[in-house]
Amino acid sequence: MFSKRLMEALGGGIAIDLGTVNTLVAIRGRGIVLREPTVVAVNMGHKREILCVGGEAMQLLGRSPGGVNVCYPIRDGVICDAPLCEAMLKHYIQQALGRKAGPLGVRLMLCLPMCVTDIERRALLEAAKGAGARTVLLMEEPVAAALGAGISPQDTLGNMVVDIGGGTTDAAVLA
Repeated sequence: MFSKRLMEALGGGIAIDLGTVNTLVAIRGRGIVLREPTVVAVNMGHKREILCVGGEAMQLLGRSPGGVNVCYPIRDGVICDAPLCEAMLKHYIQQALGRKAGPLGVRLMLCLPMCVTDIERRALLEAAKGAGARTVLLMEEPVAAALGAGISPQDTLGNMVVDIGGGTTDAAVLA
């Protein structure tokens, strides 16, 4: 999904496809730098301490000790647990950059399904800002898929794009 054209549209930031099942992170000039399951392992004590994220958390699925839950912060393409989503985004940004986001934050582009509500968009924006994003661009998944496939936004021919994910499927005709 992350082509040269899509990364140029983003500028110097990070693009994240935050899927129901898997998350992909791309950086301009480097392509996809991270592909991890969209899961978080949480100690369900009084503070809900995050133990691990992604592949490490997935390894605990079905084997976690008492008091530890493996949670999916995204359901059907949208946030269902904002604090866990924010922590997961922060972790993936740090992994992709090899460091913390820094005081100025990062430019972030997030893909989202076409059917999200304004409230769900706002929740995603707030999670991204809390994770260290300075500016956030939200792009609908079929548009990102079209750019990723090399389809020009100025193309006068209609193109049908279908984005099949682990939790949602979006289809659009773009011209």
